[in-house]
Amino acid sequence: MQSAIIVFPGSNRERDAAVALRRSTGREPLHIWHRETDFPDVVLILLPGGFSYGDYLRCGAIARFSPAMQAVTAFAADGGLVLGICNGFQILCEAGLLPGVLRPNASLEFVCMDVPVRVERTDTKFTSRCETGQELVIPVKHGEGCYHAPADLDDEQIVLRYARGANPNGSERDIAGVVNADGNVLGLMPHPEHAVDPLLGSGDGALVLASLMDAARERLYARA
Repeated sequence: MQSAIIVFPGSNRERDAAVALRRSTGREPLHIWHRETDFPDVVLILLPGGFSYGDYLRCGAIARFSPAMQAVTAFAADGGLVLGICNGFQILCEAGLLPGVLRPNASLEFVCMDVPVRVERTDTKFTSRCETGQELVIPVKHGEGCYHAPADLDDEQIVLRYARGANPNGSERDIAGVVNADGNVLGLMPHPEHAVDPLLGSGDGALVLASLMDAARERLYARA
């Protein structure tokens, strides 16, 4: 089962993501440079955290125009599984693959801490290993994570919320992660790839990645 990580100039969490994916799939993920558009036999794509293109103009605003994102858009339109973490979430919003936009934190300061995140839905490709209402402890590390939701955002698209009183960035409605209308693209600000080993503080992020692996296997078998 082949996975891929899109690497932009300024990405800095691709290696952490690769370790997490390798532990989940047993196979080394492909690292796709932002100029590449061909990644055959891939069943899931991950957009990692970091500062793509130096976060010039606005986080993710330049990355959305990269050749690789054109291929990611086509991949998602075909039902492919896409996960965007932190800067990856920002890129997905800028590219129109997810609704809303990420703005500077309400504190106007960079935040880096473990936060409790509540699972709103378990009937998604990214949370099937979780329980409704379950709180996952996952770290955040960002300066522009305040999610502004469009007025017509469907509540069914809200997959994760920060626990009551634990919103680290001022996101509207405490939203921490959303999916697209088709349910195959997820963006979230917390870093599940940094919460896959209890020795590092929490293994809760592994539930998100394991759910994604289950969905990827189902898609792979359906294509066989």
